[in-house]
Amino acid sequence: MGTCAAPTCAAPPFAADSELQRDVRWQPHDLLRLSRLPSFDGEPDWVRTAFASAPFAVVRRAQSAPGYIAIGLRGNGRAQRYGTWAEVGDVEAAIAPEDLAVSLPADAERRALPAFALYAALRHEALYLDAFSWGPTGSAGFELVSGMPTVTATSDLDLLIRTPRTLSRERATQMLTELELHAQHAGIRVDVQLETPAGGIALAEWAAGKPRVMARHAQGPRLIADPWAVLATHA
Repeated sequence: MGTCAAPTCAAPPFAADSELQRDVRWQPHDLLRLSRLPSFDGEPDWVRTAFASAPFAVVRRAQSAPGYIAIGLRGNGRAQRYGTWAEVGDVEAAIAPEDLAVSLPADAERRALPAFALYAALRHEALYLDAFSWGPTGSAGFELVSGMPTVTATSDLDLLIRTPRTLSRERATQMLTELELHAQHAGIRVDVQLETPAGGIALAEWAAGKPRVMARHAQGPRLIADPWAVLATHA
């Protein structure tokens, strides 16, 4: 079913021997607006208040039984993260990171925060990203979708770049260098994940030239040499 990166996770609401799958209608990092949030034993106290304020959850990278989606909820601060499950019928809307490519907060004070200032700069100056579908995840993505002020003055900018075709190490290094220069100017870090056929990998790992990189997959993390090798095997 994949691992849960949140500090606390709800037990799956389906039998251990259920036939598992990943519903391709929703991808990891998509934000879902939910009409209802099921309650499970051990749920943290803050969850209901957070969901009432912003009924959104992020799609986790995990398999589930038909009718369920693995999701993550966020409250105030890094300690308030909860991995749980939604029912498919409760999904009202889905917003992918690339759907936010032209979004910025309406409030000028929020737009001036380093994470949003960096995002705006990348949108206008990072022409090398135009060849990809990409967008913000993490606190910036959540605020742009929910309207809740989750970005702080020290927040990193988390980005997802979809790379369905091979990204060379050389190009990855060039992209990372350019992105880090922008981030240094903003005074924060940029954390970039590539979405590949094998799962999510860190741009920094791929650019570093490591023989194998960690790919985060619905069936769990694994070390692989080529995140795009699956394309060759199915060609």
